[in-house]
Amino acid sequence: MISTPLILTILAGASTFIGAILGVLTKKPSARLLGFSLGFAAGIMLLISLMEMLPAALNTPSVSPILCYLMFIVGLLGYFAIDRLLPHYHPQDIPCESGDFECIKRVTSSHKDKLKRTAILLTLGISLHNFPEGIATFITASANIELGIGIAIAVAIHNIPEGLAVAAPIYIATGSKWQALFWASISGFSEIVGGALTYVMLGDYVTPTLMASIMAVVSGIMVALSIDELIPLAKEVDPKRNPSIGILCGMTVMGFSLILLQYF
Repeated sequence: MISTPLILTILAGASTFIGAILGVLTKKPSARLLGFSLGFAAGIMLLISLMEMLPAALNTPSVSPILCYLMFIVGLLGYFAIDRLLPHYHPQDIPCESGDFECIKRVTSSHKDKLKRTAILLTLGISLHNFPEGIATFITASANIELGIGIAIAVAIHNIPEGLAVAAPIYIATGSKWQALFWASISGFSEIVGGALTYVMLGDYVTPTLMASIMAVVSGIMVALSIDELIPLAKEVDPKRNPSIGILCGMTVMGFSLILLQYF
């Protein structure tokens, strides 16, 4: 029987497909909506990481706080190391809206080739980026199902613009919706693979010390992702509005949801 943490990981990874559909069937989301959504996801991740996951790791019996802080730093540094090696391409960089066929026709062949190469590289980059997110979602949900739901929601929101960023340039470059959906699906599938491998390899052999260490690392990754990627991208997408609004809304909604879940 498939475990609940694995189901949450699958759903979070599958949300990339939603972004892919937006990339080939509809116009790009408004800057206001995209910016708010990215800030909202960052707020959820920051609250869960700093108010729930890291404290839970620190309060684990027989686990040294020094180990937890070191693993938190490992998560921070590990994220930045990977992030610097991977290509970046954001939805607002797409030269045409999906339904603007006249614009698509005007894109030159060399531009289309560049778009396709960039999108394929981005697929590889996002796949490597999503793999640890799948592990993070599974581990968090295994330790605490309420926190796992929160992380899954935040990751799902984050994955939608990633799917858009892969699918739209592939579609513009090739004119094939199926190719666009295929490449975007690969990037989301890697997240599911990360959760599935964790499920198969760890299983019932997770000790309290190992769980606390992994939660501290995941907390560091989530904090780095929020500060280095989501918040700056929210500001870049929608420079006229403060991303703090989305961040505070995400924290507020997640905080209230955690309180409510305590009574059910």
